[in-house]
Amino acid sequence: MSKYKLWYRQPAAKWSEGLPLGNGRMGAVIYGAADSETWSMTEVTYWSGKSEATATTSKRKADLEEMRKHFFAGDYPTGDRLAKQVLQPKKANFGTNLPLCDIKFYFETVVDFDSFIRELDLDEAISHTSYKVNGHTIRREVFATHADDLVASRLWGDIPGSVSFTLGIEGRTETFQTEVLNTDTLTFRGQATEQVHSDGTCGVWSEGLVKVLVSGGTLRSEAGKLVISGADEAWVYFAVNTDYRREDPWEEDAKRQVEHALAKGYSQLREDHILDYSGLYARVDLDLGTSAQSALPTNERIQLFKKGQIDDPDLFALFFQYGRYLTITGSRADSPLPLNLQGIWNDGEACRMGWSCDYHLDVNTEMNYYPTEISNLSECHLPLMRYIEELAHAGRSTASDFYGSEGWVAHVFSNAWGFTAPGWDTSWGLHVTGGLWIATHLMEHYDYTLDRAFLEGKAYPVLKEAAAFFLDYMTIHPSYGWLVTGPSNSPENHFYPSHKSLGVQQLSMGSTLDQVLVRDLFNFCLKSAQLLERDVELQKQLTDAIAILPPLQVGKKGQLQEWLEDYEEAQPEHRHLSHLFALYPSNQITPQGTPELSAASRITLENRMLQDELEDIEFTAALFGLHFARLHDGDRAHKHIGHLIGELCFNNLFTYSKPGIAGAETNIFVIDGNYGGTAAIAEMLLQSHNGEIHLLPALPEAWSRGSIKGLRAKGNMEVDVSWENGQLVESTIYSHTKGSICVRFGNDKIFVHLEAGGTYCFNNQLDMV
Repeated sequence: MSKYKLWYRQPAAKWSEGLPLGNGRMGAVIYGAADSETWSMTEVTYWSGKSEATATTSKRKADLEEMRKHFFAGDYPTGDRLAKQVLQPKKANFGTNLPLCDIKFYFETVVDFDSFIRELDLDEAISHTSYKVNGHTIRREVFATHADDLVASRLWGDIPGSVSFTLGIEGRTETFQTEVLNTDTLTFRGQATEQVHSDGTCGVWSEGLVKVLVSGGTLRSEAGKLVISGADEAWVYFAVNTDYRREDPWEEDAKRQVEHALAKGYSQLREDHILDYSGLYARVDLDLGTSAQSALPTNERIQLFKKGQIDDPDLFALFFQYGRYLTITGSRADSPLPLNLQGIWNDGEACRMGWSCDYHLDVNTEMNYYPTEISNLSECHLPLMRYIEELAHAGRSTASDFYGSEGWVAHVFSNAWGFTAPGWDTSWGLHVTGGLWIATHLMEHYDYTLDRAFLEGKAYPVLKEAAAFFLDYMTIHPSYGWLVTGPSNSPENHFYPSHKSLGVQQLSMGSTLDQVLVRDLFNFCLKSAQLLERDVELQKQLTDAIAILPPLQVGKKGQLQEWLEDYEEAQPEHRHLSHLFALYPSNQITPQGTPELSAASRITLENRMLQDELEDIEFTAALFGLHFARLHDGDRAHKHIGHLIGELCFNNLFTYSKPGIAGAETNIFVIDGNYGGTAAIAEMLLQSHNGEIHLLPALPEAWSRGSIKGLRAKGNMEVDVSWENGQLVESTIYSHTKGSICVRFGNDKIFVHLEAGGTYCFNNQLDMV
């Protein structure tokens, strides 16, 4: 029996109640009832738009110098006006990821509704539906296999001849066409086109098919659909491919994939799928204890959280493992693109708005990968690594064309085509460290794996070019002598300058987020160059630059300053907490190392929480959980992740953004809250930075007993921990690389020298046993 699953007694009436499947490229959300079922199909490369140059009138450094002169003089309106003239290009064929099609099943049944159950088994990544008809059980299961690159389903009953249904396909775009082939197959072809984010003429082409096999009964075609009557069993196979970056013939790939699946057989497909998936999923096991609520259906447990009854530790564990499940099913080592705003699933809502289902680089895409390393899914990080390399390549022209600088730069968001220019409004689009923020994942991947080949061949070359940009682009502040960025914003917040008569402003020089990111970049590049014994002149440049970067500052309200100056927030309720990057995921602020800045970070968080109009959305709740975990406040972190689950999750545990915030028209699925919440739970149980492993750093009172096995720590090691009555029982560290580490629990700590392949066990006093 599965340890963790999402399950329900009610049908799923809509997409937001459906259960997600994925193989790292294709996604499916399965929803419906006994008499119908829909597979909402997506493919991560199914993008509208195209690659095209971004026009600019920038005179590069001359314009930059003119803008900066006004910002340094306190003339923000003029600086902003000049920035809008040259750093606000027109939107062209940016595009968006689009839903692909819906596979529709219709069943003629008279159901015993009390018998209806649907579930998603996280141990095996298989969706199940079962119900009774005239006392006999009908079952359906679906899985998306990475091993064989298709979606497969089996439908069967406990008596012969009990399976009857009609199957059809509905496209999501005007170009979508389908036809019946050989009475057992539906083929389709369509182009990803839309007119909100592109001109409606450009986009990726897709081709695929759905094939049905039956045992017993009959199978025929009728009015463009497949009709199955009186079968003992039926099997359905779905495959699709696109021409995204394909030069080789690709149109027949789906046919070959299905033929291969038929030759292998459903049972072997299923077995290979479970083996492939569980090799990643089973690495981590979390036990936070059970309660009376553990036996309830998932939607009922979420409703109790909504009422403030968050005394269900097992639901936190389920949410954690669900986040790992969504990572595995959404981002595999060979995925052609990384997770976007909605992972690889897409209900179409964000596509029809100004948002776009794209790669937001001012927290969303980054948060998608926050739990990847610590939750022992390092391979799932690789699609993002490749994407960052492509951004770096595309961003060279942006660095040159807009700023006249060396290296590469990207801004607030990007797409499947490598868009790196500033966005279409400086208030949010002129986020000059967006590319750097996403590139910090190269640092994170190396810090966890210590993979020298990755450092030398991928991380260092990309980050070295990013450093080249900022060394060339940044300027000395005439009043402070600090090396600062700008003009740029603090995503996506606003402020009042010292003279409120100037009105609300967004752009300034040297925002805190920029400086934190640049400091991490320069330090990482310096250490890497020293380790790799290269670029001596660059090492000197970096050393000199680090010495004159601005310090983190505490404002007049005791808060961590968000800008170089202690501006008044125009939106104290704002959803972004960008400047707290210094606390998480960076470690420039830690309770032990920087107690005053930690206290200022806490005040920043509390000030936001006090606002009646707080923009309460999924990633903000996750950020509160992450930041309080880093402040070692487990009870506060627990409260915010409980709020995320109860108030900002659909019944299928997908997180969402509320209407009215950032232009959202309804509750819109945004997957970053799932990943951010997963990362927060991991951070409550284990933290590793600055050469230290901290066991149970933010354990809440509600999780008085439990165990976690298989979390990763920086330095290429795995960690198991168990506890009772809030106190450590034992811990084991599995080291994969030689080195030294400090192990901490509470105020106790021990220094340990590690050998590659070594196993180190500690008791409740941190004595090695």
